[in-house]
Amino acid sequence: MRIRQGEFERIHTVLTDADADEPLTAREILNVLDEYGEEFDSAHQVATVLGRHAETDEVEVIRDQPYRYRFQDGS
Repeated sequence: MRIRQGEFERIHTVLTDADADEPLTAREILNVLDEYGEEFDSAHQVATVLGRHAETDEVEVIRDQPYRYRFQDGS
């Protein structure tokens, strides 16, 4: 799956605007994105984008069931 430029930034901006201060699942993030008019194909797509950014320590992946995601800068 090729990640289009800007997906990470779109997710980050929406979650910042939504004041999402607790870790969220990919499905919960997808719902917030939808409320803000941002279109993503699936929770899997959201998880893929955030998972790749976890490799650079921009996102913390909390490996519960289901996984939860938190931006390292507090968003």
